[in-house]
Amino acid sequence: MKLRNVLAAAAGTVGGTALANRLLASRGEEVEGLLDGDQGSYRWRGFDIAYAELGDPEDDDVLLFHGINAATSNHEFAGVAEELAEQYHVIAPDLPGFGHSDRPPLLYSASLYTTFVADAIEELADQPLVVASGLTGSYVAEAAESADIDELVLACPTDSSMGSRQVWLRALVRSPVLGQGLFNLMVSKRGLSYFQSDHGYYDMDNYTEEVRDYEWQTAHQPGARFAPASFVSGFLDPDTDLADTLSAVDVPVTLVWGRNSDMLPLSRGRSLAEAADAGLVVFDRAKLLPHTEHPAQFAETVTDGKRAVQ
Repeated sequence: MKLRNVLAAAAGTVGGTALANRLLASRGEEVEGLLDGDQGSYRWRGFDIAYAELGDPEDDDVLLFHGINAATSNHEFAGVAEELAEQYHVIAPDLPGFGHSDRPPLLYSASLYTTFVADAIEELADQPLVVASGLTGSYVAEAAESADIDELVLACPTDSSMGSRQVWLRALVRSPVLGQGLFNLMVSKRGLSYFQSDHGYYDMDNYTEEVRDYEWQTAHQPGARFAPASFVSGFLDPDTDLADTLSAVDVPVTLVWGRNSDMLPLSRGRSLAEAADAGLVVFDRAKLLPHTEHPAQFAETVTDGKRAVQ
């Protein structure tokens, strides 16, 4: 009798989760991107890759690669792109599995993103200045060993996110009912606000309702959980050490760090800069998203080529 009750309760929980998932999916309508400019797409290895393009195509190219989290997209660079477009031809793609790019149920990996970044540099731009944030900074650094680029600017880059790789966790988040339910909890408006308050933003007034609602919508599109499933289970961490990778890059590298970052403390930025002989620019009143909270200052850093080590 007890077993029957347990099974009945489990069935009810799964049934309730499935219903909640369907209701949330029905509310996740297609949404326009927050990043202005011309919206385009191109085909890459079976993916339709979305990108925004701003500025004069005759100007020097800048490629913007957003970081990795459960609700990420090129909207991370909305303010920066507009500032840079005054002097550069700016191209900002959505990584495969995120934003308006295709989100098939693949087992996403660091090698896939490194290959994508390297190909995008060659296909979308001509010897560009490349900007990237977070975990994507490690993919760009690895791609820079062979890609034809002019310079790297990396905002709080890292080669480690969730620790060791957990096959069971990836399988759980990918599962159609419980996994979708867990993902919906992660990307609830409360969950998004918690993450951004804890790690992303120094001043939550900068995390506007418009941005939160956009992140909620983009995280409730079909297939949205598959790439984050690899992220939270550690499968998007590269195998190479970031300091070693940056040391092998033969173009100028600038690291931009938030002084108030706890997850990636400033001491990590200083160590990376010293090991790679890179410039380090530190933004006060910023955590992991100095470029998002201070877009004009970040664009000035990129444009003026400031290389101050602080």
